[in-house]
Amino acid sequence: MVHIFRFDRAERPITRFASTGATATRVAAGDGPGYVTCLAIAPGGAIGTHPAPVRQLFLVVAGEGWVAGPDGQQVALTAGWGVCWEAGEQHTSGTESGLTALAVEGDGLQLYAPQD
Repeated sequence: MVHIFRFDRAERPITRFASTGATATRVAAGDGPGYVTCLAIAPGGAIGTHPAPVRQLFLVVAGEGWVAGPDGQQVALTAGWGVCWEAGEQHTSGTESGLTALAVEGDGLQLYAPQD
Protein backbone atom coordinates (compact mmCIF):
# COMPACT_ATOMS: atom_id res chain seq x y z
CA MET A 1 0.00 0.00 0.00
CA VAL A 2 1.30 3.45 -0.91
CA HIS A 3 1.36 6.02 1.89
CA ILE A 4 1.21 9.63 0.74
CA PHE A 5 1.86 12.20 3.45
CA ARG A 6 3.12 15.70 4.16
CA PHE A 7 6.49 16.01 5.84
CA ASP A 8 6.43 19.80 6.32
CA ARG A 9 4.00 19.76 9.24
CA ALA A 10 6.15 21.95 11.57
CA GLU A 11 5.25 19.76 14.54
CA ARG A 12 7.89 20.85 17.02
CA PRO A 13 9.54 24.26 17.52
CA ILE A 14 13.33 24.12 17.84
CA THR A 15 14.21 26.28 20.84
CA ARG A 16 17.45 24.71 22.10
CA PHE A 17 20.84 26.29 21.31
CA ALA A 18 19.29 29.80 21.04
CA SER A 19 17.52 28.76 17.82
CA THR A 20 14.93 31.12 16.33
CA GLY A 21 12.18 30.59 13.76
CA ALA A 22 12.93 26.86 13.28
CA THR A 23 10.63 23.82 13.46
CA ALA A 24 11.16 20.07 13.12
CA THR A 25 8.95 17.17 12.02
CA ARG A 26 10.29 13.64 12.54
CA VAL A 27 9.59 11.79 9.28
CA ALA A 28 10.98 8.27 9.70
CA ALA A 29 13.07 6.00 11.89
CA GLY A 30 14.21 2.42 11.53
CA ASP A 31 15.08 -0.43 13.85
CA GLY A 32 18.57 0.96 14.38
CA PRO A 33 19.64 4.46 15.35
CA GLY A 34 18.63 6.46 12.28
CA TYR A 35 16.19 9.32 11.72
CA VAL A 36 14.84 11.56 8.98
CA THR A 37 13.58 14.97 10.12
CA CYS A 38 12.10 17.83 8.09
CA LEU A 39 13.51 21.17 9.25
CA ALA A 40 11.92 24.51 8.40
CA ILE A 41 13.74 27.74 9.14
CA ALA A 42 11.75 30.97 8.77
CA PRO A 43 13.24 34.08 7.15
CA GLY A 44 15.87 35.50 9.49
CA GLY A 45 15.87 32.30 11.59
CA ALA A 46 18.68 30.01 12.65
CA ILE A 47 19.38 26.75 14.43
CA GLY A 48 22.02 27.68 17.00
CA THR A 49 25.47 26.15 17.31
CA HIS A 50 25.38 22.59 18.66
CA PRO A 51 27.21 19.27 18.23
CA ALA A 52 25.87 16.69 15.79
CA PRO A 53 24.57 13.78 17.90
CA VAL A 54 25.65 11.27 15.21
CA ARG A 55 26.74 11.57 11.56
CA GLN A 56 24.22 13.98 10.05
CA LEU A 57 23.27 15.03 6.54
CA PHE A 58 21.58 18.43 6.08
CA LEU A 59 19.91 18.43 2.66
CA VAL A 60 18.32 21.68 1.44
CA VAL A 61 15.14 20.87 -0.49
CA ALA A 62 13.70 24.41 -0.85
CA GLY A 63 14.93 27.95 -0.39
CA GLU A 64 18.43 29.07 0.45
CA GLY A 65 20.54 29.74 3.50
CA TRP A 66 23.89 29.02 5.06
CA VAL A 67 25.69 26.54 7.26
CA ALA A 68 28.78 26.94 9.40
CA GLY A 69 31.11 24.46 11.04
CA PRO A 70 33.36 24.83 14.08
CA ASP A 71 35.24 27.77 12.52
CA GLY A 72 32.02 29.82 12.15
CA GLN A 73 32.67 30.43 8.43
CA GLN A 74 29.27 30.62 6.70
CA VAL A 75 28.86 28.69 3.45
CA ALA A 76 25.83 29.40 1.24
CA LEU A 77 23.55 26.50 0.28
CA THR A 78 20.55 26.38 -2.05
CA ALA A 79 18.06 23.64 -2.90
CA GLY A 80 19.84 20.52 -4.12
CA TRP A 81 22.92 21.08 -1.94
CA GLY A 82 23.80 19.45 1.34
CA VAL A 83 26.43 19.08 4.01
CA CYS A 84 27.61 16.17 6.15
CA TRP A 85 28.63 16.73 9.76
CA GLU A 86 30.44 14.08 11.75
CA ALA A 87 29.31 13.04 15.25
CA GLY A 88 30.29 15.71 17.75
CA GLU A 89 31.06 18.36 15.10
CA GLN A 90 29.82 21.81 16.13
CA HIS A 91 27.62 23.43 13.50
CA THR A 92 24.85 25.93 12.89
CA SER A 93 22.52 26.86 10.03
CA GLY A 94 20.34 29.80 9.13
CA THR A 95 18.65 31.78 6.40
CA GLU A 96 17.65 35.31 5.46
CA SER A 97 14.82 34.23 3.13
CA GLY A 98 13.63 30.88 4.54
CA LEU A 99 14.54 27.27 3.81
CA THR A 100 13.38 23.69 4.20
CA ALA A 101 15.90 20.91 4.73
CA LEU A 102 15.88 17.21 5.50
CA ALA A 103 18.18 16.07 8.29
CA VAL A 104 19.20 12.43 7.93
CA GLU A 105 20.98 11.10 11.03
CA GLY A 106 22.66 7.80 11.73
CA ASP A 107 26.01 6.24 12.58
CA GLY A 108 26.05 4.03 9.49
CA LEU A 109 25.44 6.73 6.86
CA GLN A 110 27.71 6.43 3.83
CA LEU A 111 28.12 9.26 1.33
CA TYR A 112 28.19 8.43 -2.38
CA ALA A 113 30.33 10.43 -4.76
CA PRO A 114 28.44 12.13 -7.61
CA GLN A 115 28.38 10.15 -10.83
CA ASP A 116 29.85 11.88 -13.90
